[in-house]
Amino acid sequence: MAQTPGAALISLKPEIVDLRHRLEGKEDRSVLELKALPTGCADRRRDNACAACGARPLSVCASMDDADLARLDALAEHLTLNVGDTLIRADDPARYVFNITSGSVRVYRLLSDGRRQITGFLFAGDFLGLATGETYAFSAEAIEPVTACRFRKSEYRALIRETPALETALLERATHELAAAQNQMLLLGRKTALERVATFLLEMPSHDPARPGPQGRVHLPMTRAEIADYLGLTIETVSRILTRLKTQGLIRLVSLTEIRIERPEALRAVADGET
Repeated sequence: MAQTPGAALISLKPEIVDLRHRLEGKEDRSVLELKALPTGCADRRRDNACAACGARPLSVCASMDDADLARLDALAEHLTLNVGDTLIRADDPARYVFNITSGSVRVYRLLSDGRRQITGFLFAGDFLGLATGETYAFSAEAIEPVTACRFRKSEYRALIRETPALETALLERATHELAAAQNQMLLLGRKTALERVATFLLEMPSHDPARPGPQGRVHLPMTRAEIADYLGLTIETVSRILTRLKTQGLIRLVSLTEIRIERPEALRAVADGET
């Protein structure tokens, strides 16, 4: 015959009493163990991922106080991408915005005939996806291992409305991006192939401040083909110009991903069309 709930409880009463006695016997020791936790442990547990993020000083997040930063952290989904993984696909619904926290990303559009135009390279601290319509107008892919924070656009916009410091930081970032877009138009529209490559080498370190190196060092996580697609050139032209700059003693090819500028003033003159 099945037991009623009351009968089951009565049958377990001796075990319950014994368990209570054993727990009461350990009560004082448990309290002592809790009191012995390291000083500051509770504070460390309250830390959020944003507070420990190395990209924070370079991002719009730097403008936020601790309370707002905790709200931002609660909205974030942390992503890890391998080389070639897609962060954004053109024409997909634009539901999310992203903040790059490490690594680098290429942003590009494909023409109807399959040709690729890279419109930018993004690094730690860069933000993308907010100034879009119902769908993404571009694609974004990792060119090296990447970590990023993803936010639902609707929730992020609500946070912007309630956080003036974040809104101001985003407006300043948008102003810088507009200036960068104008410089890119000048680069593609008026500069020669030699001037484009020289300008690219001189400006690249400022786009990746999370990885500072020795004076004159230029870290290039992108391939020569990606540089060509960014500068509107062929890979053969980019390779030929890099060899020419090396032969002239303006740069040194340390590795496939690193170049050292040996004569910055001379390279600047090339970039400005003065030679």
